[in-house]
Amino acid sequence: MLWRLFWSFFKIGAFTFGSGYAMIPMIEREVVDRKRWFEKEDFYNQLSLAQSAPGPVALNTAVFVGYKMQGWIGALVAVLGTVIPCFTIILLIVVFLGGFRDNSYVEAAFKGLRPAVVALIAVPFIRMLKPLRWPMVFLAIAVALLVWQTGFSPIWLILAGILAGVAEVLIKNRRNVQ
Repeated sequence: MLWRLFWSFFKIGAFTFGSGYAMIPMIEREVVDRKRWFEKEDFYNQLSLAQSAPGPVALNTAVFVGYKMQGWIGALVAVLGTVIPCFTIILLIVVFLGGFRDNSYVEAAFKGLRPAVVALIAVPFIRMLKPLRWPMVFLAIAVALLVWQTGFSPIWLILAGILAGVAEVLIKNRRNVQ
């Protein structure tokens, strides 16, 4: 199981370009669709935790998946699987292509990658919105606009979201008891 966990995250780390958010669709496909280690709802809950925790979202997701599958050793194996290919690729780029940084073709290639990376980041966002009711979708968009336009700290919004979710469950439970 540890080898399968490592290999799954190694492939994700080796073949995903862009930010950690670009890795999320591949992680979801691997652990939900192919391996069936997670149910979709459970994966989205883990993803919410990964986004809320400090650090890169792809590594946080690898930690949560690995930990659920095999405890702390699973978390370590999943993180190593994610990091080793990225580290190796970056090291090779620095060693062999450092002098090409100002090359117009290399610059054009990176500019051409940007739209694809934006699309890869948008996919998990859109998938997470699908199961939400419309008021929650509008709330998510409003919160994103608030952070983007005002620079308001997302930490406070995350805490407010946690409190609102807990309050909703407490109110529902209180109604069911009465």
